[in-house]
Amino acid sequence: MTMAIGDALAKRIDEHLAKNPRAMTLELARSLEVPESEIVRRLPEGRSTTLDVARFQDIMQAASQLERVHVIVSNASATMESTGQLGGFSRSGAYFNVQSDTIDMHIRTDKLSAAFAVQKPSHMDGVSTLSVQFFDDIGASSFKIFFSFGSTAPAPEVVEVWESIRRDFAAG
Repeated sequence: MTMAIGDALAKRIDEHLAKNPRAMTLELARSLEVPESEIVRRLPEGRSTTLDVARFQDIMQAASQLERVHVIVSNASATMESTGQLGGFSRSGAYFNVQSDTIDMHIRTDKLSAAFAVQKPSHMDGVSTLSVQFFDDIGASSFKIFFSFGSTAPAPEVVEVWESIRRDFAAG
């Protein structure tokens, strides 16, 4: 989903991001009353690449190459974080299942409408984070897979997987 935002709001978003590149996109979206996907879409300097969300399963398969990712699922009242390896993929009805020894998720892929490969400074310490983020049809975050989560620079093999996802699954 792409929300039609006016020039004045786009300018406010850009100013906030320039002033505080470490800002949590969720909090900025809430403060400006816009969908988080629009904040991520407007990240400066090529830090956000729109992915082909129709290739969701392929993106997940590529992300499963890494032994350790940090998954965040957040809604209006709670945030759940889990660290582990993606895998054990299957489908059951409307659900795409992730059932590894460390991560258990059931994703309604029919509700996903946007995906991005994101590189931005961590809100905690400013060290670069690499993630793939999925959004629903109203622009709210469905879940985020962080390949690196700040504190230390991403390892070369992590950068390689993230870069391949950004390149191979870029939207049209």
